[in-house]
Order: sequence, then C-alpha cells, then structure tokens
Amino acid sequence: MRAAILGLATLLVAAHPACADPIRLTDALGRTVVLPAPPRRIVTIFSSNTELVAALGLSERIVGIDAYTREPPEVIGKPIVGGRLGFSVDAVMSQQPDLVLVTPARQAAHQLVAPMERLGVPILVLTSQSLAEVIGNVRLVGAASGEPERGARLAEALTARLARVTERVAHRPCPRAVLVTGMLGNGLVLVARANSYTADAVRLAGGCLALTGRGGLAQVSPEALLASDPDILLLAGTATELDALANRPGFREMRAVRDGRAHHLPRGEFLIPGPRTVDGIERLADLLHPHRSDRP
Repeated sequence: MRAAILGLATLLVAAHPACADPIRLTDALGRTVVLPAPPRRIVTIFSSNTELVAALGLSERIVGIDAYTREPPEVIGKPIVGGRLGFSVDAVMSQQPDLVLVTPARQAAHQLVAPMERLGVPILVLTSQSLAEVIGNVRLVGAASGEPERGARLAEALTARLARVTERVAHRPCPRAVLVTGMLGNGLVLVARANSYTADAVRLAGGCLALTGRGGLAQVSPEALLASDPDILLLAGTATELDALANRPGFREMRAVRDGRAHHLPRGEFLIPGPRTVDGIERLADLLHPHRSDRP
C-alpha cells in the first residue's frame, strides 16, 4: 500500500510540476511588475498592445480590449473595457485579468495603474517613443506572457527585416519628406515629429524629414508645412483623405503635389506601433526607392 501511495504521489508531481519562479519585469515607467505565473487572461488597452499579443500567437488569452481596436479580426467582439469616455476599473476587473497592458494615452495609465496595483492585478505600461522601443516591447510582452522565446524570435525576425531595408536604401538619395498623421479642427496639421517612432520609420525607409528642429511638437501650421517644401508628401490615411489635403488652399500649388509625389500610406502601419510598423517601413522604402531593374 505504501508503495502504491508513493507511486501515486510521484505521478501527481509529474503531472503538476512545482510552480515556476515569478516573472519580474520593469515597465516604461520604471515600475517593477511581478507576475506570479504566466498570465492566461490579458486585458489589452490600445490597438498597439492588442496587436503585440496577437503577433505572438496569443490572441486566445485576450479577454478585454478598448473600443478603438480594429485588428486583428480574431479579437473583434471581445469585451470592451473603455474608449472615448475613459476606462472602467469595474469593466477591466469583470474580465478577471491576470495581466493588463496599457499605454499612457487618453489618461489610461492615470486611470488604471493605481487601482490595479491596489487590487493586486499586474499592470504593465508600454511606451513607443522610438522604433527601438517598439521592437523592445515585442520582447517585453513575450516575457510578460511567459513566452520569452516567442518574443525573442519575433523581435529578431523584425530586426532582420529592418536590416535588409537599411542595406537596400544605403547610399541612395534621401528625399525630404513630410508624413502627415492627422489634421485638427483648428487648422493645424499633425506630422511625424523628430523624436518619435514614426520619424524613425521614415528615416529607416530612406527618407529625410523636411520639418526639422521642432523638438517634440507634432502640431504645425499649414504655412510651416508648405514652407518646408518637401520632395514628397505622405499621409497616413486613405486616398480620400489625401485628396482632401491636396486640395486645401496652398497645397494644390505644393511642388510635391504638382509633381505627383503625394502618397497615402496605411494608417495602422504608421500610427499603431508594433510589428505592422515594419510592414509600413518596407512599403515606404519601395515607394521612396523603387527596386533597381536588373536590365542595363
């Protein structure tokens, strides 16, 4: 009998190994975040965080999203925990998360970090101020999910793709570009500012920023944009939105518009920091620097 009990105990230990060590991470705010075990129920606030988890092949773990998330298709229909009017602690907690991913935009971090800490729910804050940080977030989310190898493989694959783009555009002319990311009701234009991952994307694709020296300001006047006289005008948006911009007073006479060098790019590839940003860089590199023909 004693042997049988010992044998059963051995089987139970094999089926249920000892708990792994807690996952300890440092987030973008310098906070130490401890997860007792790999999370199985993740609330992802903002499209960028949702797409990061999905790119790691972990969509099934996502149990809550924000109202603006549109990709990937498999997360559409997940419970909504916030949107234009803010983020609900009750809505987040109703999904029984063991990890919340958030970005400090639209007051999300301000509204959720302290309550989640009080409730004992790990919450990881991510920022994407540079393309290097975007790639780093792939590794960070992989580690937070208990899948560091997946994160490392994806980050390495994205880095290799960027290296190929860099090699291809090296020593090519650098067209001066303005990337418009939005338009405000007061007439000001939002552009890719110098210290941002979107500006990094333009540079890696082989473009130079026509608007320089503006620090962290993303809002510029139409007059400043027109005065920069870019070689190429880019808009993160639709063809209809580009037509509307190109037909605004002053823009019709813009050299880039007159010469047919105004182009629209998929919004999600330049305004949602994540793996799709690399797709956008490859697309923009092809636009700025078409592949040379092998023919003489």
